[in-house]
Amino acid sequence: MTIQSATSAPSDQRSGHPALSFRSTMVQRLSADTYRLTGDLSIKGVTRPVALEVTHTGTATDPFGNERAGFEGSTTVDRTDWGLTWNSVLETGGVLVGEKVKPEFDVSAIRAA
Repeated sequence: MTIQSATSAPSDQRSGHPALSFRSTMVQRLSADTYRLTGDLSIKGVTRPVALEVTHTGTATDPFGNERAGFEGSTTVDRTDWGLTWNSVLETGGVLVGEKVKPEFDVSAIRAA
């Protein structure tokens, strides 16, 4: 899965890294519709393992006859672990971006034939 990311960091700090990606390595069922998805999150050329809880939001047949399953979930990570250190000091003395960020996922998966 590749996710396009938007950022207010200067373009020279975004250059060559327009997206982040996640590749799952394990799925563990926690309840009837909740799963723990473990995998590798790659951001700006750095890959680290993460775990996130996802909820199955339903299944349906799309207009092309494919069975689709919907999932949504999130995790919290420290962006500096991926070398994302850009920030800007605000007039009030705080900073624009916190170190902890919460990527959220909304996925539509198609069953493999």
